[in-house]
Amino acid sequence: MKISAIDLVVILVYLIGIVLVGLWSTRKSKMTSENYFLAGRGLGWASIGAALFASNISTIHLTGLAADGYRLGLVAGNWEWMATFTLVLLGIVFAPFYFKTKISTLPEFLEKRFDGRSRTLLAFMAILGALFIHIGISLYAGAVVFQNFFGLNVYVSILVISAVTTIYTVAGGLKAVVITENVQTVILLVGSLILTFLAVAAVVDTGIDSVESLKAALKPGQLEMLHSGESLIGKEEGYPWYAFLLGYPVLGIWYWCTDQTIVQRVLGAKSEKDAQYGPLFAGLLKILPVFLLILPGVLAYVLFKEQIAHPNDTLPVLINQLLPIGLKGVFAAALLAALMSTIAAALNSCSTLVAVDIVKRIKPDTPDLRQVKIGRYTAVVVMIVAILWSTQGGKFGSIFQAINDIAAAFAPPISVVFLLGVFYKRGTKEASFYTLVFGFVMGLVLFILDFEPISGFKYVTDGLGVHFLMRAWWMFCICMVVFILISLCTPEPDRELIENTTWGGSKIKMVKKSKDWITPKNLAIILIVLMVVLYAIMG
Repeated sequence: MKISAIDLVVILVYLIGIVLVGLWSTRKSKMTSENYFLAGRGLGWASIGAALFASNISTIHLTGLAADGYRLGLVAGNWEWMATFTLVLLGIVFAPFYFKTKISTLPEFLEKRFDGRSRTLLAFMAILGALFIHIGISLYAGAVVFQNFFGLNVYVSILVISAVTTIYTVAGGLKAVVITENVQTVILLVGSLILTFLAVAAVVDTGIDSVESLKAALKPGQLEMLHSGESLIGKEEGYPWYAFLLGYPVLGIWYWCTDQTIVQRVLGAKSEKDAQYGPLFAGLLKILPVFLLILPGVLAYVLFKEQIAHPNDTLPVLINQLLPIGLKGVFAAALLAALMSTIAAALNSCSTLVAVDIVKRIKPDTPDLRQVKIGRYTAVVVMIVAILWSTQGGKFGSIFQAINDIAAAFAPPISVVFLLGVFYKRGTKEASFYTLVFGFVMGLVLFILDFEPISGFKYVTDGLGVHFLMRAWWMFCICMVVFILISLCTPEPDRELIENTTWGGSKIKMVKKSKDWITPKNLAIILIVLMVVLYAIMG
């Protein structure tokens, strides 16, 4: 695809504009550690929800979901719709704990519930995840997309995207990140909506004017959200319903409820209700990608299956064939928005983890401004390391699959420790630490055994026939047994110490009586009912 002068101008205007917006948003803010890392704890629910959505939707999502829509169908939309349920869990269960304990990082919550060892280990795991998943792989994926779309050199793309994102993230902290993410959410949704509208119009022009005629032109089950146990595409390639039902919550709880890169927006809420409404708003937004990101991929099977040599070509072909000059630049801005919001979120979380969970603990008397400087230096160093790591992205097969495989290795022990930490008062500090250690080592071993470039064969997926989502589920079950057994074999925690961090503790009131019907609980129920109705219609 050759880039036109008009499209280039649109892209340049976006790059310059987003930097100016990021810098302008914090021009009057005094850069204390709380302002820098948590936006002065002044974020409203709408900003939190939009930022949660934007920091999640990366270029990998845009290209990967379109590819899976072409290859498998709407079943890939379960990645988005299942997220709504875990966002409800964040808003109703975890957000009140995080807000009331006034933590700055998720590892800090583990120290309040368990001890410093768990905090240190989780901070280490969170930095690795942000560095290698959120930033490194996202950078490479974005650079490849821009090479395919506009002929830009991969390394030039990586350097430009990195420089622009680093400028406003380092200068403005979380507030700048959230403000730019709000702008990027609008651009992303508008760009995707335009592409979807044009794809639907193109399909209608072919003579397909009903859902039944569309189904006839597609592969069997391509318009269904739920596939059978064996999957209509193939067990190892598709997503059987039970794998999502059991495996996704393990990944979703880790990602949406315990990952610093995501949850940091909730920690910056100005009130408990904002901390709860924000995730619920994000859960509502997560309904849209099925129709704006995956459906165009499904329609591409009808329109351009002769031109799409590989599923990963789906989005480039759609853009090349459907978007006129000028709109290509708008969609390029949407791609940049998706990429930069993810990277900025991860950079800011790394800064916070290093400054708060490492430096501040080693040197408790570290001055406020010194913490901010350390956070800024950290962001620059992390970005440099991520740039170097991103150049290795070509050694992976499917980047979207690689992201999920890595998540399946990280998620189970963290999800267990947070869930049982909140709901199981008998859980001990020894159980938390050793479950994290055991789960991390087991996850790493299983990932290597199933990573063909290293092991030479997918021993778990192909050898044992275990879907990677089910691998996450069984790891979760094993880690839960480990946690409970160790808890029962070690001294019971002091009840006074866990009153602020466990469900039903005297200092945490989870359900408040209110005469107002607009409450987090009621909105969560409405959102869940909406999702059930959507599944009933689309399943």
